[in-house]
Amino acid sequence: KIKEFEKTIDQLSMLTEDIQYEVTEARMIPIGQVFNRFPRMVRDIAKKEKKKVDFSIEGSNIKLDRTILDKIGEPLIHLLRNAVDHGIETPEGRRKSGKDETGKIKLSARREKNSVIIEVTDDGAGFNPNRIREVAIKKGIINEKEAKSMSRKEIFELPFLPTFSTSEKVTDISGRGVGLDVVKTRIEEMSGSIKMENQTGKGTRFILELPLTLAIIKCLLVCAGENKYAIPLINISRIVKVKSDGIKHMEGNEIFILDQEDIPLFRLRELFNIPLDRRGDIITVIVERSDGKVGLGVDRIVGEQELIIKPVAKALKKIKGIAGATILGDGQPALVLDVATLI
Repeated sequence: KIKEFEKTIDQLSMLTEDIQYEVTEARMIPIGQVFNRFPRMVRDIAKKEKKKVDFSIEGSNIKLDRTILDKIGEPLIHLLRNAVDHGIETPEGRRKSGKDETGKIKLSARREKNSVIIEVTDDGAGFNPNRIREVAIKKGIINEKEAKSMSRKEIFELPFLPTFSTSEKVTDISGRGVGLDVVKTRIEEMSGSIKMENQTGKGTRFILELPLTLAIIKCLLVCAGENKYAIPLINISRIVKVKSDGIKHMEGNEIFILDQEDIPLFRLRELFNIPLDRRGDIITVIVERSDGKVGLGVDRIVGEQELIIKPVAKALKKIKGIAGATILGDGQPALVLDVATLI
């Protein structure tokens, strides 16, 4: 009877996987449905700006979750407008720089494991790091001392901050306050990330990483107090135990050292206003965000599960750090965390 029971469990497990696969596939739409809107838009902007642009698309057949596809259009519109308006130079400017007078903009998509990578690349002027420093100082984002000590990577993260813009002119194409900070926020709302690669004078590449689907994702279940939380595995790099005497305090925040790197520590109990005992070692989930690694302190690790994610009620949507909710196998609810907006 035990063998028959185990066989039944295996069959149910296979059936569940088949259903999950069918549900996921039913939600998947070719990304070309969004990409195909852009050639005319790019052509019209280039004409208005008196610029020559060769626009190409790759990976239109790559499929994305319908929910993500519905939301990805706005960030891509801004990135492409920005590439034409601020990135690509005028034909005269390109000739002076020794370039072909026709600029190139490429929009591409590819699949990597459980993610889709979208890239917006141009061979324009790129971002000038000195100009970025000047604007950041002028707007009070950083001071001169901080500017001098910043790494190249940190400098090119500044344009993603609110109210940042290196352009002096405001046009009806871009630059009306819909900056890279808004693009970053929209991408992170989809449990994705964005980063920029830049070569001054040679061009810019924006790399967007998005989950393949928001319907069913692999998560790590953790506990804080009596509550269970799910953290998408795609965001997790490792799990460590942090000794209490290894925790330092810096500007009111807790940090610890991992692989010779200072990692900020945030405890789930504290983030969700659950009574906290700071004594003892802490089980810490190291998560990757666009701005670096962060440690999430939890009480207990439950294990990995594939979960069907459902949208949360309107009241919970206002709370930062919640991507959705799920019902566990035992009937208990759990919140799915969005590590990009949690902290």
